[in-house]
Amino acid sequence: MNMASIFSESQQLPHIPKVVQELIESFRNEDVDVDEVSSKVAMDQALTAKVLRLANSAHYGVSRTVANPHDAVMLLGFNTLRTMVLASGVTGAFKAPAGFDQNAFWRDAFAIGALSKWIAPYVSDCDKETAFTCGMLHSVGSLLMLMVIPEQVASIDEAEKLGGKRHVLENGQLGFSNAEVGAELAKRWKFPEEMQSAIAGQNGPETEQEYSKYAGIIYLAKYLKNAHDENWSEEQIIEQFPLAVAETIGMDAKKAYGDVAETTDLTSGLDGLLE
Repeated sequence: MNMASIFSESQQLPHIPKVVQELIESFRNEDVDVDEVSSKVAMDQALTAKVLRLANSAHYGVSRTVANPHDAVMLLGFNTLRTMVLASGVTGAFKAPAGFDQNAFWRDAFAIGALSKWIAPYVSDCDKETAFTCGMLHSVGSLLMLMVIPEQVASIDEAEKLGGKRHVLENGQLGFSNAEVGAELAKRWKFPEEMQSAIAGQNGPETEQEYSKYAGIIYLAKYLKNAHDENWSEEQIIEQFPLAVAETIGMDAKKAYGDVAETTDLTSGLDGLLE
């Protein structure tokens, strides 16, 4: 099997709404017309309903009701609106097999996004919203693989339970990993190259391959997520922190150590999309 076979199943490939595609393009455009974008979002009633439900949730704490996408931009900012719409479009694009807990999958993805966003300010020249988007998308390849090659994924699931590293098992059995599949999907969705590279390189610290700052951020976010899932103490998190990765991406780890308690209850505010 090769990776091309994943993408040859055109009937199963996830498709995102046109306005989501246009928002992806906005990552490359510093002169985006915010009014035009919010107007286009408003034309998609399903997206608008989800965005307004999120914008009016307690997480964002706005002082008055957000009645339309333009209000969302004015009260929360364009980057927040973009994140909401991207999350809505991406989560709605996948139809996982029966029995798979897709909500749990996306809650984990949003958590990695939130942790990536937290890490970004400690790394020079990294944008928080870009980091969040990279984190949110880090595992989309695994979901696509589950949709297209469920039997092979089930075999890897069983092997992983025995203690193997997932990306190593995938490369051994398939010749490619979910990170590569996710990067290819991001490419087809026309996300910027730096996001594609981040998704593709997220296992770089364990493969001795070069990786980008955003790839390193995803790796560290996954480390923190696992630490919290395992109920590690702050001392354990700091003691076992992947310092070599932090140094490679230029992260001010010592400063981050002082704030690590903040990561305990980070939320993305996007879980309402799953209701």
